[in-house]
Amino acid sequence: MKQLPPSQRRVSLVAWRGEPAAATRLIPEETAIALTYGRVTQAVMMATPADLEDFAIGFSLTEGIVGAASEIEEITQVVDENGIELRMEVAGARMDALLRRRRFLTGATGCGLCGMESLAEAARSVPRVSSGIAFAAPTLVTLPAALGARQLLNQATHAVHAAGFWSEGEGLLLVREDVGRHNALDKLAGAIACRDLDAGVGVLVLTSRVSVEMVQKAAMLGVPLVIAVSAPTSLALRTAEKAGITLVGVARQDGFEVFTHPSRIGLEVAADVG
Repeated sequence: MKQLPPSQRRVSLVAWRGEPAAATRLIPEETAIALTYGRVTQAVMMATPADLEDFAIGFSLTEGIVGAASEIEEITQVVDENGIELRMEVAGARMDALLRRRRFLTGATGCGLCGMESLAEAARSVPRVSSGIAFAAPTLVTLPAALGARQLLNQATHAVHAAGFWSEGEGLLLVREDVGRHNALDKLAGAIACRDLDAGVGVLVLTSRVSVEMVQKAAMLGVPLVIAVSAPTSLALRTAEKAGITLVGVARQDGFEVFTHPSRIGLEVAADVG
């Protein structure tokens, strides 16, 4: 069996800083990853070939294919010249349900909703997060920088996204990186599930913009608060409101903006942000 490709490669280039000069740079690897269940392809995503078992589990959870990591009975990584296949075997009832709702998804990097069979599926309902936990604003403002400090692949390549999980008293417990923002979140979801962590007491920290599918995945995890460096889309905002998720964006060293459910941060606001 072929070995997994490295997550990064060093390449030669010509740099221009007033004059040309030979140089090298580390760049992230990007490869096709097929997620299959019972040898039936469910999705093909372009991703960084690292933390692939986390990716398989997290994708299965956030897409609602399984309800718990334990329902995945086996994961096999198969490498060939075209990419990597993550072969999963799931419990019989789950496999039957999957075949009934089967969809094919060929995703470009960062593509989260390509190839769905219906508009209704794109706007799927998600569980409501009911966690009553509260967070301190001075702590939240530090989280994007803390995530950046743990992005080892991005520090080497300056070309990947990250998703991190933080909880009170434990700090930034997990960080996963990928060329695709959705992939980074799925890898994180798998890592949370494998470690049996309670997502309902923590914060999801993102380096990317917050589109609707990122909120949907957060809701499937049960995360009560999402903080990101960018602003959300309007659909992401509406979805977070319905899902009971506190959505924080435009996070900088000097502050952030709270778009939904500000009560978890104990802020007093005069305007209706819902």
